[in-house]
Amino acid sequence: MRRDLRPALALVGTLLALPAWAAGPSDPSMSTASPPRSASAVPGQKPMPELPTPYTPNYTRGAVPPASGQPADLAYGAYQRGQYVTAFREATKRIAANSKDAAAMTLLGELYNQGLGVKQDPVKAADWYRLAAAQNDAAAMSSLGLMALDGRGMAKDPKVGRRWLEQATANGSPTAAYNLGLILIGTGSPSDEAAAAAQFRKAADAEIGPAQHDLGVLYLQGRGVPKDAGKAASLFRRGADNGDLASEIEYAILLFNGNGVTKDERSAARYFLHAASRGNAIAQNRLARLYAVGRGVTKNPVEAAAWNLAAAGQGLSDAWLDQTLSGLSTDERARAERLANERVEQR
Repeated sequence: MRRDLRPALALVGTLLALPAWAAGPSDPSMSTASPPRSASAVPGQKPMPELPTPYTPNYTRGAVPPASGQPADLAYGAYQRGQYVTAFREATKRIAANSKDAAAMTLLGELYNQGLGVKQDPVKAADWYRLAAAQNDAAAMSSLGLMALDGRGMAKDPKVGRRWLEQATANGSPTAAYNLGLILIGTGSPSDEAAAAAQFRKAADAEIGPAQHDLGVLYLQGRGVPKDAGKAASLFRRGADNGDLASEIEYAILLFNGNGVTKDERSAARYFLHAASRGNAIAQNRLARLYAVGRGVTKNPVEAAAWNLAAAGQGLSDAWLDQTLSGLSTDERARAERLANERVEQR
């Protein structure tokens, strides 16, 4: 299964711009300027890949057991457990029994595409995806779209890739809708922003965290949709609940400032702490500032220094924090360094 869906740095867009705290501790305002995650906005940005759909109706991603009277899906269950050789064998058996088993074809395409249980072979992967797409399998169409965009297993052709994504979206794939939205927002054309927002909304309604973030950014900035900080905050909160780091940070900033949501510095600090604990440098920096001035948390220079060191270790330095914490004793600095090192090791 593909676990690393997007480069880590792409999760925060241009949030690397520091907040305007130059006025000192009495004015720790925070601002957000994170763009939707388009290829034009973030160098190296990759689309979100489609994953194989389950074979048995109502057996979604292994989270819900088969409905009464329906057999368990051995191939997909093996895939979910990481037993890729078994998944390959069971999917092959299914196709032998039913030459139109699109879900089994898509699973074989995924196994070949990722080299899971078999030698990696993008060309064979594309062949299996095409067979499944001919049976109107949306996941296969979505994967073909990404492969055409990347030139993987076939000639690179953005137009063909977009057509596959459009077909997958029409067949109900929210992941394809999200990727189609990324293409539209990446054109830089204002006329495409409303269309991108519509695609993001399809994916957001399916609880895809990155789509909730990107649609939230459009509402925050009034691009393609009416400007509405309240809707942005709601989308960021849902994205955070779905594990999206960028959403978590955006929601924390809105909470801290009381923008689109009731101001709550303590809750904002908790969101920053969670994201910082996941290793996000932006959250580590924001949390360090809160500890430095005692906003949302009890003032604690050692904690501030520890989180500042963690962020700096990832390349995010902060002259204001360095100056504010310059009076730490040797013992306090040593404690901060130990804490920072422990947090790096725990990730």
